[in-house]
Amino acid sequence: MTTRIPPKEITGPYGALVKRFSKKMFGSVPESLGVMWHHQPLLRATMSLGQKIQKADECDEGLKAFAHMAVASMLGCSWCLDYNYFMAYHEGLDVEKAREIPRWRESEVFSPLERTVMEYAEAMSQTPPEPDEELVASLLRELGPAGLVELTTVIGFANLTTRCNIALGIESEGFAASCGLAPMASRSESVSK
Repeated sequence: MTTRIPPKEITGPYGALVKRFSKKMFGSVPESLGVMWHHQPLLRATMSLGQKIQKADECDEGLKAFAHMAVASMLGCSWCLDYNYFMAYHEGLDVEKAREIPRWRESEVFSPLERTVMEYAEAMSQTPPEPDEELVASLLRELGPAGLVELTTVIGFANLTTRCNIALGIESEGFAASCGLAPMASRSESVSK
């Protein structure tokens, strides 16, 4: 990986904790952490927000993971796709569906609700965002108000992390491959950026 900002050495007591946690989770310390280490308060804030969002439980974990991956696929963040595929595996989610996210429109493995969630994730990720009333109403019926707020927040957070990774040149670090997962499906040319 060649990032746009060279990684910084991860040091200090907090750095030791981050390295220990990373090695336990990934088997190594991701290079992307070294890039973010240049601004530790923002790294902590982003990680804290991500953990808090992850703990929310009004929306199905699989739907949230698929939404995040749909954002990453649409915008082209290989790091987010790789990481979320890896996490789907470790959280016991359907990895066969997860690997199909880049071609979700053509794939036959997704339920109508999963397709609606990914359509919503892509609509929210347009500039400007373009979710229409019918799409939102459909998700409100399926998920309820709290579930829809949670899903929307996950998608907003996915846009934050995905767009930052792309801008900083942070790319896949092979998390999924380290688990022996099949490569992600390729995004269809008809829906590519």
